[in-house]
Amino acid sequence: MSGAPAGALALVADIGGTNARFALTDPGAASAELRECRALRNADFASLQHAAEHYLDSVGVQPARAAIAVACPVNTDEIRLTNRAWSFSRRELQHALRLDELCMLNDFGAVAWAVPALQATDRAHLFGPVAATLQGPVTVMGPGTGLGVAMLVGDAAEGWRVVETEGGHVTYAPIGEEEEAIARWMAAHFGRASNERVLCGNGLAHIDAVLRGAVNMDTGKPTSLREPAQIVDAALAGHDVAARRTLARFCAVLGSVAGDAALIHGARTVAIAGGIVPRFIPFLRSSAFRERFLLKGRFAAYLESVSIFAVTHPQPGLLGAAMALRTPAPGAGAAAPRTPSQDTPLQSTP
Repeated sequence: MSGAPAGALALVADIGGTNARFALTDPGAASAELRECRALRNADFASLQHAAEHYLDSVGVQPARAAIAVACPVNTDEIRLTNRAWSFSRRELQHALRLDELCMLNDFGAVAWAVPALQATDRAHLFGPVAATLQGPVTVMGPGTGLGVAMLVGDAAEGWRVVETEGGHVTYAPIGEEEEAIARWMAAHFGRASNERVLCGNGLAHIDAVLRGAVNMDTGKPTSLREPAQIVDAALAGHDVAARRTLARFCAVLGSVAGDAALIHGARTVAIAGGIVPRFIPFLRSSAFRERFLLKGRFAAYLESVSIFAVTHPQPGLLGAAMALRTPAPGAGAAAPRTPSQDTPLQSTP
């Protein structure tokens, strides 16, 4: 670890439902560089504390500061992950890790912090105008283990502010018979059909089961489920009609939800992140995403001017946590300082 002394390095983490990602960063450096990035499987550890201790032991650093993003609300001392049976007290975690400062962030709040710091190679333009600079408000959303939604307001000159939300848990609004069938089965299986139940890895598997008829509509139990990665690979290979139908429906629903979120936020930009979409960007571009994004009646013309891009940075949650540590009080929504990367033109890779 060349450069900053070990004592100047801070811990950053992005804790999802499946993986715990860790890195080190120097909050005083000119840019938010990530060092010693490592991903650990949550299933291999009893708690977040154990995973963090394992990482710190492996890199041989004792940081004084940390920013940890978790896939759940972070507005209380007691924190419970939504899609993982981990819970902890933030005060006790800070003490156990021997930290002087611990900043807790929502996972998509962290992704939102990363968006102004993205380089041109960290994003791929999808639809709408290609803006010269990042235009706010920005809706930041995307499917992974769950469905994250956050909002970014401000500008590069005055600083950006992040609004953390739990927007992924709003009620799913199906369009057409196929989506009605998906909603009925989701409600029978989970008691309620939310956007997150549909737009996530498991949701992709459930859509596939419904469209293949591999579910019991009376009991809400699947008779067979395929792995999400298997579905995506089969759809992209082109030989599996059912998989292509599933992925096409997933993209259509994502477009509809993204359009709703953009209207709610008054967004001028939509950033699609998460671990799923970057795997099939060309498929998404050719899908009904754009059609469904604009299918908002009198406000279709309004949404035509919204720029949409996919976040392709390999670790946006870690980058966002590092950016949050560069602010005086990230938990309070303080404005992020300007950095060279924030002032670069907003140009996306094709």
